[in-house]
Amino acid sequence: MALSCVRLCTRHISSGLQVCGHATLSKSSRPQEKTSSGPVFQFVGQHKKPSHKVFVWGFSFTGALGVPSFVVPDSGRKKPRKYQLTPYRLETAEQISSAACGYGFTLIASPTKDVIKLWGMGLNKDSQLGFQRTQHSRHQSYDYVLEPSPVALPLIEPLQTKVVQVACGRAHSLILTDQEGVFSMGNNAYGQCGRRIVEDEVYSGTHIIHKLEGFDSKVTQVACGQDHSLFLTETGKVFACGWGADGQTGLGHHNVSPRPVEVGGDLSGVEVQQVSTYGDCSLAVSTDGRLYGWGNSEYLQLASVTECTQINSPRLLPLVGCGKVVQAACGGTQVAILNEKGQVFVWGYGILGKGPDLSESSTPEMIPSTLFGRSEFNPSVAVASVRCGLNHFAAVTGDGAWSGGGRSVWCRPHGGAGEVPPVSCSVPAVDERFGCFG
Repeated sequence: MALSCVRLCTRHISSGLQVCGHATLSKSSRPQEKTSSGPVFQFVGQHKKPSHKVFVWGFSFTGALGVPSFVVPDSGRKKPRKYQLTPYRLETAEQISSAACGYGFTLIASPTKDVIKLWGMGLNKDSQLGFQRTQHSRHQSYDYVLEPSPVALPLIEPLQTKVVQVACGRAHSLILTDQEGVFSMGNNAYGQCGRRIVEDEVYSGTHIIHKLEGFDSKVTQVACGQDHSLFLTETGKVFACGWGADGQTGLGHHNVSPRPVEVGGDLSGVEVQQVSTYGDCSLAVSTDGRLYGWGNSEYLQLASVTECTQINSPRLLPLVGCGKVVQAACGGTQVAILNEKGQVFVWGYGILGKGPDLSESSTPEMIPSTLFGRSEFNPSVAVASVRCGLNHFAAVTGDGAWSGGGRSVWCRPHGGAGEVPPVSCSVPAVDERFGCFG
């Protein structure tokens, strides 16, 4: 399998000494000795503007990397570039603050208040990138989009609304805004877009971008599984919709749910701070640092509370010796958690990050901190964020460095001293219909 990946880099220089991995010795930035107590070296100007860059790599055949020449070669190259093995700078006119990779497609969003604030690229056979009108007919939409193309959201006040987060599943997308709630687009065969299921609906070339309703309060986070969706509200409640055959919606049954419904079980009365899902297993982290799980446990993800392969209602997962959980990452066959000390624990099946001798575990195993850069010379290095794809992990440390395990990742390291935005991982595909994006 191959992954399509996006990495968002942000460098921000505030007052004081900041080292960004490079030095420019211009007239304003030469090392200066200001006092007799010792030299003060200033490598970057104090008023340097932030530099926002987007990098992509991985499987490029569907156009998900947004570089047309990879799919339709320039005159100097005879064959398409099926894989981009190293990070490649994606030219974007706008500052990109959120990105998500689905099965052969990618969404990127800007915090701008301009009318256009969302772009899509890659596979679009289910309109997961919205209606992308062709040059030949205003009634036809492109099945493949080879470069970042605007996605028009049906906003009431487009100049006052920002896109906060995007999420992508197998063939559907979620867009979270700050003022006008959540929008969905793409395949809704199982209700994953949070709207009524229409029998034999044709998703190709549709104009439907649905605004989701029915939440108890403002939505603060969205997450896409393969064919289901999770929503976290500001009151700490979790809602779910979509495919539930593995119990991944956590609604106490194995049926599809075409509209968001509040998740109960052990989460009843619990205030949640984060949700995670990518395959058919779902996780939630409470504000008091406990972990809850439901859905698929075929790969021992939920083995601490069941011997069954499925749980259709959230259960509190007893984690001995892991400390207070601050973040969880759920992939297709594995789980990762981050505690308040910056330590990472993993379990499940596959490439778990502890070498070839550990490919399966039903209990949390700590990843050695040295693998993230901690040493006697850097004793304070700690992981600040973790994410998971179907077959891989990613982590960002407090200094903005990132590490990946398994196949590959997309991530967004770092926003300046003391600020580390979250890492996110792409979703590998397991179906040739979706461009073998995995």
